[in-house]
Amino acid sequence: MSTATAAADPTDAYVGYLDCLADADEYAAIDMAIGLLDAGVPAERVLLDLVAPAQAEVGERWARNEWSVAQEHAATHISEQVVAAVAAHANPRPTGGRVVVACMDGEWHALPPRLVAEVLRLRGWQVTFLGASVPAAHLVSYLHRYDAHAVALACALPMRLPHAHRMIEACRRSDVPVVVGGRGFGVDGRWARRLGVAWAPDAPSAAELIADERTLRGVPPAQLAHLADDEYASLVRRRGELIDSALADVLDQVPAARAYTATQLDATVSDLGHIVDFLAAAVYVDDPSLFTEFVEWLSVILRSRGVPATAVARPMEHFTVALRDFPRAGRVLALGRAALPTAGP
Repeated sequence: MSTATAAADPTDAYVGYLDCLADADEYAAIDMAIGLLDAGVPAERVLLDLVAPAQAEVGERWARNEWSVAQEHAATHISEQVVAAVAAHANPRPTGGRVVVACMDGEWHALPPRLVAEVLRLRGWQVTFLGASVPAAHLVSYLHRYDAHAVALACALPMRLPHAHRMIEACRRSDVPVVVGGRGFGVDGRWARRLGVAWAPDAPSAAELIADERTLRGVPPAQLAHLADDEYASLVRRRGELIDSALADVLDQVPAARAYTATQLDATVSDLGHIVDFLAAAVYVDDPSLFTEFVEWLSVILRSRGVPATAVARPMEHFTVALRDFPRAGRVLALGRAALPTAGP
């Protein structure tokens, strides 16, 4: 077990805390956080200036292929335990109404919204945290049972935006205002604005919005008139067919793929599904930048694992031909192909 020396400032403790995560030393990580609280550092700062940036670095280390999925999961679990320990130590009593915090259906990155939930709790709200991947029908049922002042919904992946929109609208039909957050809505919240929902870049901003119900409800309407062309719905209906035909094309045209293990084939199918899902989401919000940003990110991830850019280029070429009667999807794919690296592994 590593020895954690409490610092008087979360910034000073950051490197040591990361070392605790790298060593999978849960007890030292908790001791460090509690030491900060005992030194007079506010609980909100411990959560936002220590746990949150450390978790972002954990994600970056996975993306750079420096940490395995198992290491990332272990570090995330430790940070979840740290958040629980900080919350128990602070033990605030609610003075405001109920706020429900949840992840979108299919969204499993639960730590960021948990941080939001604890910040809201520290600021006096009675918070119900529903956790990861909450089905819309279950969330609405919960809202009908309990009187909520607001709902805060998190989305880390833009490919979930169509599901997010349906969940947002379901909450509104229950007359509960919604604030959303997470990188899934764009780093500047552009896709939240397209869906016509209030967006907060961080936990303090979410708390301020929730306290201002007039602003929370007074957002401009969604800008989705383009969905009348039915291209998105048709694309979703063809998802399975597109993945199957793209996989067959890869196996036919890339000799090395024929020797893939079952695990490699599963990963390939997963990547093909992500390409289709991000393409569909870009068509849904009518913004090609959603897809090009994904393509750039995926290229970096694959390159860090020794996979050439052609692994992305080949299926995108296939989808371009298969979707030749889909003009908006075709434009998105063309821009995505242009965003691919032109040289290097």
